Amino acid sequence: MKNKFPDGLKAVMFDMDGVIYDSMPNHVISWVETFNAFGLVIPESWAYMQEGRTGESSVQMVFAEQRDRKATKEETEAMYKLKCELFASRPKAEIMPGIRDLFAKVKNSGLAATIVTGSGQRTLLNKLNTDFPGMFQKELLVTAFDVKHGKPNPEPYLKGLGKLNVSAAEAIVIENAPLGIQAACAAGVFTVAVNTGPLPDQVLLDAGASMLFHSLSELSDKWESLF
Repeated sequence: MKNKFPDGLKAVMFDMDGVIYDSMPNHVISWVETFNAFGLVIPESWAYMQEGRTGESSVQMVFAEQRDRKATKEETEAMYKLKCELFASRPKAEIMPGIRDLFAKVKNSGLAATIVTGSGQRTLLNKLNTDFPGMFQKELLVTAFDVKHGKPNPEPYLKGLGKLNVSAAEAIVIENAPLGIQAACAAGVFTVAVNTGPLPDQVLLDAGASMLFHSLSELSDKWESLF
């Protein structure tokens, strides 16, 4: 693992679920219940491993594995609609401990920041300005609505670089999911893993993370020493 950020750093790209909001348990149970409603079965571990995929990609993967065919447009839309409804009905996802301190460190470092998420959950996206006023510009966000290919494809992070107008060498990514780490690394961006979920550390390191922390507070505490 590396012990410092790359030189010439100008920007930070954050994943959202599991990094900014403690929302992954809600996503996981919503996906499990959605697939069950359509006669399909996934373990919770599958949902954690596939975090970052677009909803359509997740549905198509399970249909290919369990039905040996593609899901129709109608099936995909119905399943994602149900998943969003179930997610919205879950208890509110709390802000991740340590993220406010980390955002303050990022701002004090003079770095630009944005969010690159595979999520299309408007309930969370709409909370960002309320919870973190002035931290993010809406036009710089990259969500499931902005890409054709979700994580682990590098497209989301390449779009983030383009919106921030920085090169891959001038940015870092903060991620908690293996597919997100793979996407960031494929885009050529230095990637910091924060393991806020149930996956083993090695899964995130094997995905390509250059650093690993076990909480956002740990990362925030060591922020200055990483430059």
